[in-house]
Amino acid sequence: MARVQASDSLIPRQVFEVPPAEPNNSTADNGSQGSGVRMKKQIGLLDGVAIIVGVIVGSGIFVSPKGVLMYSGSIGQSLIVWVLCGVLSMVGALCYAELGTMIPKSGGDYAYIGTAFGPLPAFLYLWVALLILVPTGNAITALTFAQYLLKPFWPSCEAPIEAVQLLAAAMICVLTLINCYNVKWVTRVTDIFTGTKVVALLVIVGAGVWWLLNGNTEHWEQPFAGGVKDAGFIALAFYSGLFSYSGWNYLNFVTEELKDPYRNLPKAICISMPVVTVIYMITNIAYFSVLSPDEILSSDAVAVTFGDKMLGFLSWIMPFAVACSTFGSLNGAIFASSRLFFVGARNGHLPAAISLINVNCLTPVPSLIFLGVLTLLLLFIKDTYVLINYVSYVEALFTLISVSGLLWLRYKQPKTERPIRVSLALPIIYLIVCLFLVISSCSQSPYEVGIGTIIILSGIPVYYLTIHNPVKWLADTSQTINLWCSKFFICMPNQEKFD
Repeated sequence: MARVQASDSLIPRQVFEVPPAEPNNSTADNGSQGSGVRMKKQIGLLDGVAIIVGVIVGSGIFVSPKGVLMYSGSIGQSLIVWVLCGVLSMVGALCYAELGTMIPKSGGDYAYIGTAFGPLPAFLYLWVALLILVPTGNAITALTFAQYLLKPFWPSCEAPIEAVQLLAAAMICVLTLINCYNVKWVTRVTDIFTGTKVVALLVIVGAGVWWLLNGNTEHWEQPFAGGVKDAGFIALAFYSGLFSYSGWNYLNFVTEELKDPYRNLPKAICISMPVVTVIYMITNIAYFSVLSPDEILSSDAVAVTFGDKMLGFLSWIMPFAVACSTFGSLNGAIFASSRLFFVGARNGHLPAAISLINVNCLTPVPSLIFLGVLTLLLLFIKDTYVLINYVSYVEALFTLISVSGLLWLRYKQPKTERPIRVSLALPIIYLIVCLFLVISSCSQSPYEVGIGTIIILSGIPVYYLTIHNPVKWLADTSQTINLWCSKFFICMPNQEKFD
């Protein structure tokens, strides 16, 4: 894919000239020569594990595991779905490990689809991610954080929507500022809050074990009673489970900032995915031991209902745990997803200003601010949650396309170096399951699938008007914005070279 970068002539040398590299400056740390500006490789193996676990373990396991139970029909079948969702996510993550080490560029699906199938399919993924997936997901996470942090102050009713929105907006601004300032701060916040949410889950597990040891096993007498056999409902149960596992590919978005990606990317995946699967399994066992299926299905936040029943005067811990979990999850999501838009702009698929890097912090400040503004706007749209329903199948569709790209590249580029080469059975199994989920969603939720398809197709005219054959006044406007952002944010284009 051809890369379009902002011209150096747009940047005033007297303002943005970078001094020659010295032994202790930030560009020297990267092994750059001369005055090249690029993002530093600061993410180690433990940071990578924390990013994956931190992004995956968000609000899902605390708030809405009832979706799996609702569509699977029984406790036993629900647990099987949770395990299979973990296995499927692990298979997908291993496929992405091959893609990520073969194509060691940030951007995840966007980079892989572009390499395999060309710029238009890659842009369509970027279009959907930009329009709905990323900012809407971040907005919902921020709103969830605010709702549960304010819950102790309004214990018998919902907090005022204005207070929730303002707190959510403040959270987004704080995390955007942290991400702009220092990548090390980002990884420290991720590490701390990942540990916090794991401790909260261990409290749930400990309470569940204590409950079982006291002989309360009545919920396990007929674990498979009421299980459903309809393929459509089973697919919906998988969607609910996979939603709680979503984020396993986020480390692929920041491959260029990962130390020794050929070794650390697959290791981080192989460590984090089994850990998340085990945590989810034992947490659900604790839920099902303490709460009846009816109690789970009637609860909007299973962890809070669990805490009210088991923790007494310490029940406030659960809303606080949900808030901590969503805070850490959103921090990791902002960090990873901003790199998606950064790479898209670097390839000429978004305004060039979004591909600029701050010369002091070596972070993509314009991309982070752009994402933050989009997220803030979506906080004040009442139907934000509906947008997620429209594109739930779109995520599965583009993941399917990415894994298809793995098979296509093996055929098209058989001699390309692949530091990791997974068994051919893994991508084939993943494709079959994704096809089942996509086709089943078409029959069960035709309206949502139709809207999602329209959103994807709407990107085609945008591509031809702005990228393939750009309108002159749009190109001129983009250059003007690029120059202004270069001056205002003290940024330069990324100067790292790729093969």
